[in-house]
Amino acid sequence: VPMKKNDAPKIESAQKIPPEGDRTLEDPKKKNGSPGTKVLTALICLAVLTYFGVQIYNAYADPLISAVAYSYQVEDTVSVTGFLVRDELVLEDSGGGLLRLTRSEGERVSAGGRVAQIYSDQASLDRQMEIDKLQTQLDQLNYASEAASASEAALQLDSQIAERLVSMRRAVTSDRLDTASDSVKELEALVLRRDYTYTDAEELKAQTADIQSKLSALKAQSAGSSRKVTAPKAGLYSAVVDGYETVLTPQMLETLTPSVLSNLKPSGVSSDLGKLVLGDTWYYAATLSAADAKEIDEGSTETLRFAKGVDRDLNVTVQSISAEENGRVTVIFRGRTYLAQLTLLRQQSADVVLSSVSGIRVPQQAIRVNENGVTGVYCVVGVEARFKPVKVVWSDDNEYALVRGEGVDATALRPGDQVILSAGGLEDGAVVSYTG
Repeated sequence: VPMKKNDAPKIESAQKIPPEGDRTLEDPKKKNGSPGTKVLTALICLAVLTYFGVQIYNAYADPLISAVAYSYQVEDTVSVTGFLVRDELVLEDSGGGLLRLTRSEGERVSAGGRVAQIYSDQASLDRQMEIDKLQTQLDQLNYASEAASASEAALQLDSQIAERLVSMRRAVTSDRLDTASDSVKELEALVLRRDYTYTDAEELKAQTADIQSKLSALKAQSAGSSRKVTAPKAGLYSAVVDGYETVLTPQMLETLTPSVLSNLKPSGVSSDLGKLVLGDTWYYAATLSAADAKEIDEGSTETLRFAKGVDRDLNVTVQSISAEENGRVTVIFRGRTYLAQLTLLRQQSADVVLSSVSGIRVPQQAIRVNENGVTGVYCVVGVEARFKPVKVVWSDDNEYALVRGEGVDATALRPGDQVILSAGGLEDGAVVSYTG
């Protein structure tokens, strides 16, 4: 049966199916979060924000501020300038020749002891210097020969060399070049001695015999070519003569006034031989204002600190205070110690320490009075604030104070403790967040 054109069968278009890889499956339960999850998330965020907010507020509103407590000393001093006075004897020698000193600065010399050697000519002096050099080498060889163990001797010498280096550095730092020069000589001798320690025994004997032979010949040649200068009295030797030896004497101190002291001039006395400092007492004459001198009493013991030359404080006695002259007085201090270190000093600046207080330095802001009326400071101990009672021994009323710990064991304030200056909710046992 023929079909009509309009009677053709209708074929519905097939549904388009996506490829396998483009298919997605959605869980309708995860498409929108549940109300419980949203609430929990909001609570966590709120807690985090609250925590950081509290920390920021505490940091800016009432932060923990601390400082280190440390040992300190406060002194009441008066700065002065004066002259050192000693009983001194200038050595004189009328003979000519080449002078060689045999004593070091500040060395004690007995009566009749040699202080210098005078040689007739340069050849005699050179011969003596060669004798001294050979004698030093002979001493080193004898030491090496008598050493029981080379290794033990070397270790001992290493220690002595290190000590001598420290002594030399200390002498240079304190401007005692005379002492430094002696240290250099001793150091050279120690180094030579150490070099000989590992030398063969037979070689040591041969070198010793050779040096002894040379020494004998040189000593025979030098006989009668020099003469020695001896000390007429016992005392400390000093190579420096500055002209004040006859101007400043212990006998004229009782009548010394500020005007006389300020107009002192050295005499023309000089000597290449040096001088002797007699006795064990020295004096320091200084001019002070009458107001400062009121804090000093005759016969009292004071502390004198020289600006240079001596690296320690000296205990002195106030021997006398002159009458006032134009608002100033002359004070005579008397000392009996460390004279050997003062032989090179004459006009010298110094501090007179009238009083001193020692304690633990803390800021004024750290000192508090607790509920029981006890004065103390709070310290950071671990993560807690601990109250430590103290006694204030000095205060400047502004910045800091000196205190002493009143507690025992763990409650006592000690140098190095972290004292609290500012913190919120400060009380004994309170937990603090210490960050430095």
